[in-house]
Amino acid sequence: MLLKEYRICMPLTVEEYRIGQLYMISKHSHEQSERGEGVEVVQNEPYEDPTHGQGQFTEKRVYLNSKLPSWARAVVPKIFYVTEKAWNYYPYTVTEYTCSFLPKFSIHIETKYEDNKGCNDHIFDTDTETKDQEREVCFVDIAYDEIPERYYKESEDLRYFRSEKTSRGVLQEGWRDSQEPIMCSYKLVTVKFEVWGLQTRVEQFVHKVVRDVLLLGHRQAFAWVDEWIDMTMDEVREFERTIQAETNQIIGVFPPSISIGETPLSSLAPPTGPASAPSTPLCTDAPSEFLSVPKDRPRKKSAPETITLPLPLPQPGSSSSSSVLLQGSGGAGGASSSLAPIAIATTAAPLTPGPATAPILNHAPWNSDDAIE
Repeated sequence: MLLKEYRICMPLTVEEYRIGQLYMISKHSHEQSERGEGVEVVQNEPYEDPTHGQGQFTEKRVYLNSKLPSWARAVVPKIFYVTEKAWNYYPYTVTEYTCSFLPKFSIHIETKYEDNKGCNDHIFDTDTETKDQEREVCFVDIAYDEIPERYYKESEDLRYFRSEKTSRGVLQEGWRDSQEPIMCSYKLVTVKFEVWGLQTRVEQFVHKVVRDVLLLGHRQAFAWVDEWIDMTMDEVREFERTIQAETNQIIGVFPPSISIGETPLSSLAPPTGPASAPSTPLCTDAPSEFLSVPKDRPRKKSAPETITLPLPLPQPGSSSSSSVLLQGSGGAGGASSSLAPIAIATTAAPLTPGPATAPILNHAPWNSDDAIE
C-alpha cells in the first residue's frame, strides 16, 4: 500500500467548487465517451450516513476494452471496466476504484475541502487509521504544472485564462499566495496492488497517473467557470441527470441504467479502512498515451519509467513464453473522478536462448491501429 496526500488549490470558494465539481465531472465524462466506450452511470441517488449525514451515492463503470491494442484484446475479457463508487458528503467525499480484470488492485481516496491555500497539515489527523501513517505531501499547481501534450488546450491554459463573469485570472506565478478567494482540495490517496514482486513499482506508477488526472480535472473545473458559476444546486443536478442519460446512450446502454432509489441503503455503505475520493474525471483513453510526457516536462523520479520483469523458464516441449505489459491511465460521481486502472495482458512470444527479460514501457501505443501486432 502506498499513501500520498495531494493538495490542489483553486481560485474559488468551497461552496462555489461544489457546483463546479459536479459540472466538470458530467461534462468531462460526456466528452470522453463514444459508442460502446466511456462512462456508464449505474446508480446516482441520495444516501444518508449515520456519521456524515445526508449525501449522494454514485456508482459508475468506465469501459476500456476497445481502447486496448489488438494483441491485448485477445486475452483481456471483452467486458473490461473500472468500477467507481463515490459517497459525497460535501465538503467530505469518499471514492473507491476497483478493476474487473485485476481483483488485487484498488484506489481509495478520501477528500476534504477547506477555504485556505493548502496550509492545514493536520486535516486528516482525525482518522486514527491514517493519522500515524507515513505519507508524501504533493502540491499540484493547476496553472504551472505541465500536463500531457495531447490534453493541452489553449482555452484551458490558466496562465492566460481570465473569467469574464468572476474577473478571476490570469493566474500569475505564485498566485496561491495572493489569490482571493482561494480554497484547497485535500486528497488522501491510497493505492494497493497486492502482487508480490510488483507491488512497489506498480503503486508508484499508478500515483503518477493519479496526479495527472487530478491536475487535468481541476484545470477544467476553473477553465469552465463561466459555464457553471450562475447555476444553483438544483440546476447542476438536472444538468448532471441530462448528461448522464445522453452519455449512457452514447456508450450503448438502452435505456440509460440510472437507478434512483431502488437499491437498499445498506448496500451502499462506504468501505471501511482507508477512504477515497477524487472528484475528477475518469479518462477512457489509453494509459500509455495519457502519460506520454513532453521531453521538457519535469518529472519526479520516484517511480520507474519502465518496468522490466523476468520471463518464466520455458517448459520442456514449449515453444512460447509469456510477458506482462503494465499500462496506467487516467476518472467521480457525487465526488469527482477520472482514474482508470492498470491493464495487465499476456501475450505469446518466441523463445530466445538464455535468460530473458521483457522491458515494459509506459509509453506504449494505445490506439489499436498503431499498436504492435
